[in-house]
Amino acid sequence: MAKPNKDRRAVLEQMRREQERAEKKRTSMIIVGAVAVALVIVGLAAYPLITDSLEQDELSKSDLAALGVAADAASCTDPAATKAEGNNDHREVGSDLDYDAAPPAAGPHYPTWAPMERKFYTAQDRPEVGYLVHNLEHGYNVLWYDATIAEDDDKLAVVKAIAKKFEGEDYEKKFIAAPWTADDGEPFPDGAHIALTHWSMGGTNDNPEGQQGITQYCAEPSGEAVATFVEDYPYTDSPEPGAS
Repeated sequence: MAKPNKDRRAVLEQMRREQERAEKKRTSMIIVGAVAVALVIVGLAAYPLITDSLEQDELSKSDLAALGVAADAASCTDPAATKAEGNNDHREVGSDLDYDAAPPAAGPHYPTWAPMERKFYTAQDRPEVGYLVHNLEHGYNVLWYDATIAEDDDKLAVVKAIAKKFEGEDYEKKFIAAPWTADDGEPFPDGAHIALTHWSMGGTNDNPEGQQGITQYCAEPSGEAVATFVEDYPYTDSPEPGAS
């Protein structure tokens, strides 16, 4: 008479094992599904970074003159010269510096300057304008870009690629790309979103009038326009070319 109970226990044990296997299978499927979802989320988050990196790598392979639009298509003004003042006019760090030009190509400045090894800045990490004007005094060419460029990923990538062409600490590579923001002063002239500036001593360009601030505006980032500008206004054409 004990056999039916024994069979019943066996059936119950079999059912318990099958239930355990089913629960384990469901748990495994939940884990696999969660991992798959997590991988998709991570992949989607990383995709723009990977894409930006690949695009930047492709841009970095191009010659400087091939970056961005051609000079003719950039709607650049002719370089304009104004009398430069402020040579060795060092002001206390943090003091207010008012510049007439947007952006300045010369003028009073802070006693220190941005390091040569850094070629590109954003609005979040850029030094104050007073430091960069000191860089101009040392022969740097500065490419300033406005908010229109900063908010356009493709155009900003071109600016980054242009700056990357000047990586290194050779004096010939005295170049910085930095933003010009609404907090810095007046906006660029209508239609201009890029400005190139240089503090000219005059000797290189046979300027009998002494030091001048040189400014050229463009609507679009153009490696060709930059290449011409830095060739026409080398670091040697500056008040203090021997300083880094």
